[in-house]
Amino acid sequence: MFFTSLLFAAGLLVAETPDTLQAVTIVADKGVIVSRTDTLSFINQSTATEALLRIPGLGISDYGGLAGLKGVSLRGLGTAHTDIYLDGVRVSNFQSGQSDLGMLPLEVLGSAVVDYAQNSVSFRTARPVFGDRPFAGQVGLQAGSFGTWLPAARFDAKLSPRVALSAHAAGVISRGDFPLDDKGQRRMNNDLRQIRTGIDLFGTLDGGEWQAKAYYNGSDRGTPGSLSWPSQDRQQDKNFLVQGSLRKAFSELYTLNFSAKGAWDGIYYQSGWGDSKYDFTDLQLNTSHTFRLTPWWGVSLAADIERGTLKSPGLYDAARTAVIGALATAIRLERFQADLAMEYRGSFDKGQKGLNSLSPSLDLRFTLFEGLDIVAFGRRAFRTPTFNELYYPGYGNTGLRPEDAWLFDLGVDFRTGFADGWTLGVQVDGYYNSLRDKIISAPSALDPYVWLPYNVGKVQAKGADVALTLRHEGERVSGGLSARYAWQSAQDKTPDSFTFDQQIPYVARHTVVLAGDVALSGWRLDAVWNWRGGRFDAGGAMPDWNTLDLTLRKDFRLGSVGVLGLNIAVRDLLDTRYELVRDYPMPGRSILGGFTFRF
Repeated sequence: MFFTSLLFAAGLLVAETPDTLQAVTIVADKGVIVSRTDTLSFINQSTATEALLRIPGLGISDYGGLAGLKGVSLRGLGTAHTDIYLDGVRVSNFQSGQSDLGMLPLEVLGSAVVDYAQNSVSFRTARPVFGDRPFAGQVGLQAGSFGTWLPAARFDAKLSPRVALSAHAAGVISRGDFPLDDKGQRRMNNDLRQIRTGIDLFGTLDGGEWQAKAYYNGSDRGTPGSLSWPSQDRQQDKNFLVQGSLRKAFSELYTLNFSAKGAWDGIYYQSGWGDSKYDFTDLQLNTSHTFRLTPWWGVSLAADIERGTLKSPGLYDAARTAVIGALATAIRLERFQADLAMEYRGSFDKGQKGLNSLSPSLDLRFTLFEGLDIVAFGRRAFRTPTFNELYYPGYGNTGLRPEDAWLFDLGVDFRTGFADGWTLGVQVDGYYNSLRDKIISAPSALDPYVWLPYNVGKVQAKGADVALTLRHEGERVSGGLSARYAWQSAQDKTPDSFTFDQQIPYVARHTVVLAGDVALSGWRLDAVWNWRGGRFDAGGAMPDWNTLDLTLRKDFRLGSVGVLGLNIAVRDLLDTRYELVRDYPMPGRSILGGFTFRF
């Protein structure tokens, strides 16, 4: 809270020159401007999974329903290789390496940036937008299938010409008892009660901006297990964080980026096999320093330090200090851009030998002519073993090495405007990822019934992404169409593996996403069709699946009071029964409707 107060005071003590609270995003990017990203909006989605499934190159793990654990991975590298950021600060989990997307405050998130070169997904809070009044806000309620209720509220206040406050609270109540078949069997012990609340401060200053955030998430959920091994277990989660970010250009030569974070995560698991409790604390300091030496050449230096501790009575007492340093240079010419960086990562666990790595990266963009760019990147990436893989009693292996990956991408971007308000975009990418020292679980040499993690795996992933978008923005009618296809061959290349040359689990070989929207006179209709095929897991081939989602909205302006929005969404209209993880079914057809009042 001291850091929050300090940033707030700084925003009030800026120079007298007035400024606006423009929409800004502060990201600790190590000084590298990445040329290959996807940006998506969270309009009309009730979960992060729904939004991320629009990107064919992503692998989504979802254990079914609002209560199910949700994770994301890029291009066959696994969830532990994918960094998650919230307003520019890492969301860390040294225990499992997987951050549950269900704990994010989706109701106030405006967008997410999928960064293929840095192998990360960055979620951004929607900035306040003010009209003639110094305050704004909204309240809403969604309700629908399986006893689901989603209340939410947000209030924004303009405290000064340069400082704004935003507070929000939301809840989730759901029985989660969706049908499993046509015989009346339902998914049980899948209920969820959750509250998410937080406060943000946004500010601008001469040559920069800042943000401070405090956020709490608490939930009580059933964990029904798989269809093969159902359970009555339950899990309680509590997550609290305080973080702040600052960007300040002190001159044309020097710019500082700084962020700090303190977080605590608590998990209480109640099981018939015995209860367990986990407490994880995370402290971060992140800085980057950019020097613009000439109008076309810059250099940056970044240094981060993170301290994570995990305690669990009778199981864990682990601590890790992670150090990251990066030196980068950037060239910006009229038709050519290049970023070159060298990153150091050190991971030092209590009582263990440290792990060290160096990762070079190169990012290029060349403009053939206006509207047509060629982009390319290459990068080395390491993934340090998680606490579970290293220290879990009866399972951990303290001799594990980091997973070592090389990532390469070559693509073309084309965009043009034509006629009156029409735009066309085409994006084509080919990529190759190579991963060695992959961490897998296998029977131990002493006891085949005891499985332990080992560095024996290799994965080679190659693929292509193709995207076509067409949009029209008119005075009366606006809308767009997009078609995206992804082909991905992610194969196990581990010598003597029983899955040698087979597709790695849950990575779809073919993905198609078709989306369209049209807006007219306050009405808006969205449609998304998602198809995935060619998936495998340890049990063999998995069925292909497709879903069709529709959302209809209408806004009514209530004079000077505000705007009332009514909406209804139908998910999986064709009632497809499918699984993202085997034996963890996803809900079939569901309906969610409600209102939002904006003032």
